[in-house]
Amino acid sequence: MSRSIAVFGTGSGLGQAVARRYAREGYDIILVARRREPLELLAGDITRTGATAHVITADLAHADAVPRLAEQIRAKVGHLDAFYYAPTPDGGFVPAAGLTPQQAAEFMPLTFYTLVALVREFLPHMLDQRDGAILTAQGASSTQGLPNMSGPGPAQAAQRNYLQSLHAEVADKGVYVGMLYIGAAIENSAFHTEMQRAEAAGEPVWKMPIVSSDHLADLLRTMHTVREEPEASYP
Repeated sequence: MSRSIAVFGTGSGLGQAVARRYAREGYDIILVARRREPLELLAGDITRTGATAHVITADLAHADAVPRLAEQIRAKVGHLDAFYYAPTPDGGFVPAAGLTPQQAAEFMPLTFYTLVALVREFLPHMLDQRDGAILTAQGASSTQGLPNMSGPGPAQAAQRNYLQSLHAEVADKGVYVGMLYIGAAIENSAFHTEMQRAEAAGEPVWKMPIVSSDHLADLLRTMHTVREEPEASYP
């Protein structure tokens, strides 16, 4: 019987690479994001390799829509064996001194609330079968606040705190919780594209290393397979 993974936030960078990486392992892939056309293109590429891919469009900023989304997923592949959650929030970094309560609140549904709702949907089966994986990837601002780079970071830090607690509760029950924190620009991601545009325009750009999405997808898969540590950072 095929194993399955849902990729929540199948963007142009790491999300696509994770989908392709698990497809090569023989997983059935569920691709979830807001725009159907890029998902259909990726699904076509995956199916041409002999793997199976399904497309579901959803706005992951609405946690109350998760039960319906979970029904759609189970109708296609049954219970999930794993899921990867890393949608990119709208809105960029802002100085902490200028962050408003309203701005802070806007990052919480996509970054935190929907993840909690998805765990409630899919974790029980993983615990029943004593096997499963919940994988995430976020920026390095999740682990350390940096000047002028607040906004999504506090919400991502809340996600990290929650996942650390979850890992401690379920690791000895067969479920792996893996967290990857990335202090680099991912090639072909929206952030990398914007960084290139700003640099070409002569605008100030935060200097950071560049990493391929395939390399990070391999790292996530290794974390999932080895299961020795719940957290890893790149670089």
